[in-house]
Amino acid sequence: MAATVLSQAARLRAVLPCLIVGAGLMLSGCAGWSPWTSKEKSARNAELYGPTANQRIKTLQEQAKAARGESQQQVEFTQELVGKVLEEHDARVRCEMVAVAAEFDTASSLAICKGALQDPDERVRMKACDIWRKRGGEEAVQLLANRYRTDRELDVRLRALRMLGELEDKSAIPVLAEALENPDPAVQYRAVAALKQVSGRDLGDDVNKWREWAADPNVKQPWSIAESFRQLF
Repeated sequence: MAATVLSQAARLRAVLPCLIVGAGLMLSGCAGWSPWTSKEKSARNAELYGPTANQRIKTLQEQAKAARGESQQQVEFTQELVGKVLEEHDARVRCEMVAVAAEFDTASSLAICKGALQDPDERVRMKACDIWRKRGGEEAVQLLANRYRTDRELDVRLRALRMLGELEDKSAIPVLAEALENPDPAVQYRAVAALKQVSGRDLGDDVNKWREWAADPNVKQPWSIAESFRQLF
């Protein structure tokens, strides 16, 4: 009799861990089950954790659309946007904020576009380079030149050079000539491409030829075959 009791106790000890695991799975399954719809879940998550990045972007776009009326509305909206940019932790949302700010002509929107060039995230700084290419003018050349000269990320520096070329402003020639002296072939290539746009000429991809041209852009130089074909077509 004692042996039977011991045998049953041994079997119980053997299956007890399985019973505990099974009960845990059942409880976790019940805890994870919810009759809520996806919209209700989104609303609950927004209540607990705040709006998602996509939700914040959508709200921003709606607010920007509503603010495109009277000038006072634009001023108030962009003033509020300055604070939101400073508080926003998601770089993707900040990129959208900069793009939205660029659509307005207020002191606050200008401050956002300038400040974005100093953003800690390189994606925002590259977005700001694109924005200043669209804005154009002497200030754009100066800001993009400074971004090329000071940014710690190569991708941002290359973007600044590219935007300087697309501005097609001859005041950018000095900084592009400076970029020709950079030892990085990627920087030299981008500087050559930008100089082709700014000058309206095509001296090929020889960095030395572009150095000679940039030293004195007013000196007439023989056109290359590539440039001749470009002029024809």
